[in-house]
Amino acid sequence: MRLRKKWWARPELENSEHAVIDPRENKGNWSRVFGNSNNIYLELGCGRGGFISARALEEKNINFIGIDLKDEVIIYALKKVQDLNLENVRLIPLNISWVGEVFDRNEISRIYINFCNPWPKLRHNKRRLTHNRFLSIYKEFLKPGSEIWFKTDDKELFEDSLEYFKESGFDVTYKTYDLHCSGFTQNIITEYEAKFTGLGMKTMFLIAKLR
Repeated sequence: MRLRKKWWARPELENSEHAVIDPRENKGNWSRVFGNSNNIYLELGCGRGGFISARALEEKNINFIGIDLKDEVIIYALKKVQDLNLENVRLIPLNISWVGEVFDRNEISRIYINFCNPWPKLRHNKRRLTHNRFLSIYKEFLKPGSEIWFKTDDKELFEDSLEYFKESGFDVTYKTYDLHCSGFTQNIITEYEAKFTGLGMKTMFLIAKLR
């Protein structure tokens, strides 16, 4: 579905201390942006912000950064963050392909990837956020021993991703093909997840740890 242009979204983002419009300027200095040296967790594709705001509310001692491409989507995440007065969250309107230009070595401690585009056609596989091409980028700014938490409802993407992680120097320390029946207690349900779980969708989940 094509998003209707919201001309007011960019000015609101530019005027908010919770949004970072020129993130490349902060490469290597994100601790200064937050005003502390707490670990930084990154959500790639934060959408309307339900996940990142809930996670940040639970973990006030962690800093969170959410990235999404469309102003028309991330503006709703901004409103959630502002309403909850979450000082430990920053939002970046950015194409995720450029994420390697935003963070410096050892700057990020965890990545969340929730229900990304599965790009099922073989010629498009390299666009997957769990593909080796992206994992090599993440490794440039992840701390040693950091984790990537990945959720999807696409079995082919999940099984391919298991291989991507192993090939790229990650150990898969947890995996399940049915998260909601697994007993895993740290899950926060995304907007997408809540909608489609009721329709019988099973959520697959893994944790991959950087060696």
